[in-house]
Amino acid sequence: MDTCTLEETVVAALEDIKAKDIEVIDTTRLTSLFDRIIIATGDSNRQTRALARNVHDKVREAGAPVVSMEGEETGEWVLVDLGDIVVHIMQPAIRSYYNLEELWAAPSTLRRGRAAASVAAQ
Repeated sequence: MDTCTLEETVVAALEDIKAKDIEVIDTTRLTSLFDRIIIATGDSNRQTRALARNVHDKVREAGAPVVSMEGEETGEWVLVDLGDIVVHIMQPAIRSYYNLEELWAAPSTLRRGRAAASVAAQ
Protein backbone atom coordinates (compact mmCIF):
# COMPACT_ATOMS: atom_id res chain seq x y z
CA MET A 1 0.00 0.00 0.00
CA ASP A 2 1.38 3.41 -0.91
CA THR A 3 2.02 6.01 1.79
CA CYS A 4 -0.79 8.37 0.74
CA THR A 5 -3.40 5.60 0.89
CA LEU A 6 -2.06 4.41 4.23
CA GLU A 7 -2.18 7.99 5.55
CA GLU A 8 -5.81 8.35 4.46
CA THR A 9 -6.69 5.04 6.12
CA VAL A 10 -5.06 6.09 9.40
CA VAL A 11 -6.68 9.54 9.46
CA ALA A 12 -10.10 8.06 8.68
CA ALA A 13 -9.66 5.51 11.49
CA LEU A 14 -8.75 8.30 13.91
CA GLU A 15 -11.70 10.43 12.82
CA ASP A 16 -14.06 7.44 13.30
CA ILE A 17 -13.35 7.44 17.05
CA LYS A 18 -13.33 11.26 17.34
CA ALA A 19 -9.60 11.92 17.74
CA LYS A 20 -8.76 15.57 18.27
CA ASP A 21 -6.07 17.76 16.72
CA ILE A 22 -4.93 15.25 14.10
CA GLU A 23 -1.67 16.42 12.58
CA VAL A 24 0.27 14.84 9.74
CA ILE A 25 3.98 15.61 9.42
CA ASP A 26 5.79 14.65 6.22
CA THR A 27 9.25 13.48 7.29
CA THR A 28 10.57 12.31 3.92
CA ARG A 29 13.13 15.14 3.86
CA LEU A 30 14.00 14.79 7.55
CA THR A 31 14.69 11.07 8.02
CA SER A 32 14.88 7.87 6.04
CA LEU A 33 13.28 5.87 8.87
CA PHE A 34 9.66 6.68 7.95
CA ASP A 35 7.70 8.98 5.66
CA ARG A 36 5.03 10.37 7.97
CA ILE A 37 4.27 10.98 11.60
CA ILE A 38 0.62 11.27 12.52
CA ILE A 39 -0.17 12.74 15.92
CA ALA A 40 -3.63 12.74 17.49
CA THR A 41 -5.15 13.42 20.89
CA GLY A 42 -7.57 11.28 22.86
CA ASP A 43 -9.37 12.53 25.96
CA SER A 44 -8.89 9.44 28.14
CA ASN A 45 -6.92 6.21 28.47
CA ARG A 46 -9.90 4.35 27.10
CA GLN A 47 -10.17 6.62 24.05
CA THR A 48 -6.44 6.51 23.22
CA ARG A 49 -6.52 2.71 23.37
CA ALA A 50 -9.68 2.60 21.24
CA LEU A 51 -8.10 4.96 18.69
CA ALA A 52 -4.97 2.83 18.46
CA ARG A 53 -6.97 -0.38 18.16
CA ASN A 54 -9.14 1.16 15.41
CA VAL A 55 -6.04 2.28 13.48
CA HIS A 56 -4.59 -1.22 13.88
CA ASP A 57 -7.79 -2.91 12.71
CA LYS A 58 -8.48 -0.59 9.75
CA VAL A 59 -4.90 -0.81 8.48
CA ARG A 60 -5.01 -4.61 8.71
CA GLU A 61 -8.39 -4.69 6.93
CA ALA A 62 -6.87 -2.58 4.14
CA GLY A 63 -4.18 -5.22 3.72
CA ALA A 64 -1.22 -3.33 5.16
CA PRO A 65 1.00 -4.72 7.93
CA VAL A 66 1.18 -3.34 11.46
CA VAL A 67 4.78 -3.59 12.68
CA SER A 68 4.04 -3.03 16.36
CA MET A 69 1.91 -1.26 18.92
CA GLU A 70 3.21 0.06 22.25
CA GLY A 71 1.71 1.83 25.24
CA GLU A 72 -1.69 0.16 25.35
CA GLU A 73 -1.17 -0.83 28.97
CA THR A 74 -1.42 2.73 30.28
CA GLY A 75 -3.13 4.43 27.38
CA GLU A 76 -1.45 7.76 28.02
CA TRP A 77 0.64 7.53 24.84
CA VAL A 78 0.04 4.75 22.35
CA LEU A 79 2.37 4.35 19.39
CA VAL A 80 1.33 2.40 16.30
CA ASP A 81 4.24 1.59 13.99
CA LEU A 82 3.11 1.00 10.42
CA GLY A 83 6.58 1.06 8.88
CA ASP A 84 6.27 4.10 6.58
CA ILE A 85 3.99 5.86 9.07
CA VAL A 86 4.32 6.16 12.84
CA VAL A 87 1.13 7.10 14.68
CA HIS A 88 1.30 8.76 18.10
CA ILE A 89 -1.97 8.91 20.04
CA MET A 90 -1.66 10.85 23.29
CA GLN A 91 -3.64 12.41 26.05
CA PRO A 92 -3.52 16.24 26.06
CA ALA A 93 -1.02 16.65 28.94
CA ILE A 94 1.41 14.13 27.43
CA ARG A 95 1.14 15.70 23.98
CA SER A 96 1.76 19.15 25.38
CA TYR A 97 4.73 17.99 27.46
CA TYR A 98 6.56 16.11 24.70
CA ASN A 99 5.51 18.50 21.90
CA LEU A 100 6.51 16.19 19.04
CA GLU A 101 5.33 18.77 16.53
CA GLU A 102 8.16 21.07 17.61
CA LEU A 103 10.67 18.23 17.78
CA TRP A 104 9.90 17.34 14.17
CA ALA A 105 9.58 20.99 13.17
CA ALA A 106 9.77 21.31 9.44
CA PRO A 107 9.13 24.02 6.88
CA SER A 108 5.42 24.81 6.68
CA THR A 109 5.19 23.12 3.28
CA LEU A 110 5.98 19.76 4.90
CA ARG A 111 3.75 20.08 7.94
CA ARG A 112 0.02 20.37 8.00
CA GLY A 113 -2.86 20.02 10.41
CA ARG A 114 -6.14 18.54 9.26
CA ALA A 115 -7.62 21.98 8.61
CA ALA A 116 -4.71 23.03 6.39
CA ALA A 117 -4.79 19.70 4.59
CA SER A 118 -8.47 20.03 3.73
CA VAL A 119 -7.93 23.59 2.42
CA ALA A 120 -4.97 22.43 0.32
CA ALA A 121 -7.03 19.58 -1.13
CA GLN A 122 -9.65 21.97 -2.51
